[in-house]
Amino acid sequence: MAVPLTAVQLYSLRDELTSDRKGTLGALASFGYRAVECHDALTDPQALRADLDAAGLTACSAHVPALTDQAQAAFHGARTLGAKSVVVPIQPPERFTDADGVRDLARELNDAAARAADHGLELGYHNHDFELAQHIGGVPALEVLADQLDEAVFLEVDVYWAAVGGQDVPELLRRLGERVTHLHVKDGPVTNDDPMTAVGAGRMPIADILAAQPSVRLHIVELDRCATDMLTAVKMSYDWLRDHHNARGPR
Repeated sequence: MAVPLTAVQLYSLRDELTSDRKGTLGALASFGYRAVECHDALTDPQALRADLDAAGLTACSAHVPALTDQAQAAFHGARTLGAKSVVVPIQPPERFTDADGVRDLARELNDAAARAADHGLELGYHNHDFELAQHIGGVPALEVLADQLDEAVFLEVDVYWAAVGGQDVPELLRRLGERVTHLHVKDGPVTNDDPMTAVGAGRMPIADILAAQPSVRLHIVELDRCATDMLTAVKMSYDWLRDHHNARGPR
């Protein structure tokens, strides 16, 4: 079984990137990261690509507004960054309250995936807690959505928010199956509002989660917020994955 590529979601470092983008990207490379997931493919992707290249980093994926009128520009931006996949990062919680809403969203994602494919990109969906806390017919809404997605649409499961949503994450990953190709790997106290921690320093059963689904190709470190220095936490996360799960650079 191939070892998944370890990356970091640049949203974690949004403040550091604003103050010193080149220095921050250089620090990520010095920690051992070779890939990033971009959180903005619209704002001057050419300049970001140049800074990534200079740091020796590649963009493995990008979060993009693929269900809006900015989709085409975002797809072009993702290709400029060098990304191979794009991810819809969030949809309103009310879209997951009933079967009709989930069916409509599935249709939009399927259509967006076909348009992304025209740009040489695969498209996926990223969850928060509400897609799993809300149930339709006794089934978590994210699983109802997954059953209606075309095979071309992958899932990027945020393991932390899945746990906050009440899920046994390894069991969830086994139920979702091979559709899960990207993981947002994060750790912390498993609450809605408290700061997150470096991977391996919180309450999440990270080792069990990473072993649960062999279809996963990307382990993407992300901390939405952190009470300690963010760069230190991102480095500690890479170190834990390297020591416990064979973190590696790109193929």
